[in-house]
Amino acid sequence: MKNTKKISVTGLILMIFTSIFGFANTTVAFDQMGYASIIWYVLAAFLFFLPSGLMFAEYGSTFKDAKGGIYSWLEQSIGEKLAFIGTFIWLSSWIIWMVSTASKVWIPFSTIFAGHDATQSWHLFGLSSTQTIGLMGIFWIVFVTFCTTRGMTSIAKVSSVGGIFVALLNVVLFIVSLSILFLNHGQLAEPFNGLSSVVHSPNPSFTSPIAMLSFIVYAVFAYGGMESMGGVTDSLKKPEKTFPRGIIISTVFIGIMYALSIFLWGISTNWHQTLSGHNVDLGNITYVMMNNLGFVFGKALGLQQATAITLGQWFARFAGLGMFMAYLGSFFVLIYSPLKSFILGSPKKFWPAKVTTLNKAGVPAFAMWCQAAVVAVFVLFISFGGSDAQGFYTILTDMANISTTFPYLFLIGAFPFFKRRQDLNRPFVIYKTKFSVYATTIIVLIVLMFGIVFTVVEPLLQHDLNTAFWTVIGPILFGAIAWGFYVASEHKTNKKI
Repeated sequence: MKNTKKISVTGLILMIFTSIFGFANTTVAFDQMGYASIIWYVLAAFLFFLPSGLMFAEYGSTFKDAKGGIYSWLEQSIGEKLAFIGTFIWLSSWIIWMVSTASKVWIPFSTIFAGHDATQSWHLFGLSSTQTIGLMGIFWIVFVTFCTTRGMTSIAKVSSVGGIFVALLNVVLFIVSLSILFLNHGQLAEPFNGLSSVVHSPNPSFTSPIAMLSFIVYAVFAYGGMESMGGVTDSLKKPEKTFPRGIIISTVFIGIMYALSIFLWGISTNWHQTLSGHNVDLGNITYVMMNNLGFVFGKALGLQQATAITLGQWFARFAGLGMFMAYLGSFFVLIYSPLKSFILGSPKKFWPAKVTTLNKAGVPAFAMWCQAAVVAVFVLFISFGGSDAQGFYTILTDMANISTTFPYLFLIGAFPFFKRRQDLNRPFVIYKTKFSVYATTIIVLIVLMFGIVFTVVEPLLQHDLNTAFWTVIGPILFGAIAWGFYVASEHKTNKKI
């Protein structure tokens, strides 16, 4: 009998941390809300991450032998139709991620060579920089699809190297920020004015109550991905004790890390001096702030202006190299893995024969090229929609946030139906009473709905119909497509009877 080593609490915490914590989330948070983002990240940790993580653990342990992933969870809880639509919307979140990242990937690439985001000066064929980046984003998705459909997936291994670089960015932030604080005799670049700083954002775009509530989506996005951990319960030592302990400790640890990292950015970054310019957007914010961190560190050390500028550029290059390799590796996995998992995990009756066919490389090539075409159309329309760089990357970020958050409505909403079933073997149970099930479900759904609704409403109040449309179109469009597939499969089945 094979002796498999069981995962300890420490191992589980490390797995959760590396899967969930995102360095770039801290720079986006500081740019959008300054110190005021801290309270939202803490609230999201305890009102979304902790309760949903325990829900996913129950799903995963109960359906550990199911091959369809979250499709199986939903299908066994709320039925085939809603499961298919919900999982299709989940798949769309990865497609929207590709729409966003196919354009953003060129920013770290340019930063490696220039020491700063040079994409805003790129112009091909007389096009604007945003349109140029859009075309290059389309080229990127076609290139990666071409390579992956031919089995060239080994490049995905560079993501582990990129992951090491990104982890080191956290170390650099902590050491350098504390050094600056010491050298500047405790002086913060962004003044901390007690309760006022915790509540009010320096960003004029996030001063209204509705805009502030819309930030919930950013905070939820920062904790996204816990559903992928739901299937590890059978690999844990004493899962009934290990998993809740691991998720509780991870919630506290990741929440503290996010809060501390956001605060540390205030040591080197004054929001109005560094982030309020037109050359700063949600695509290049990480590299702008890393560049500034190096520059401020150089000045604190007493270096000359030119030397401090050069040091800042090398900090930005380091961030660019790490993020580019992480993006590169992730793309070569995510371009086929979620698609393949969903197609093979859901009933074949939903799909045309071509879609489910795997090529010699073991990937659904036809489906991947359809996916690439969808991504290309989205990128084309958004980049040629007339927005400047700031508007372009805000749309991409909001699209990614909403599309990632939306599938959780299905997973959380299905949980009471999952708990009602009496015929399931449940090796791991956290929510043991009806009250705990319904109270937790309602709280998490309210958090998600608040974030989604106010993210859409806020640009509408600003009469920014372009941003509002693109922000919400992903889940609506893909939900409609899924419904169409389901109706077509039902019609086909009824014809055969």
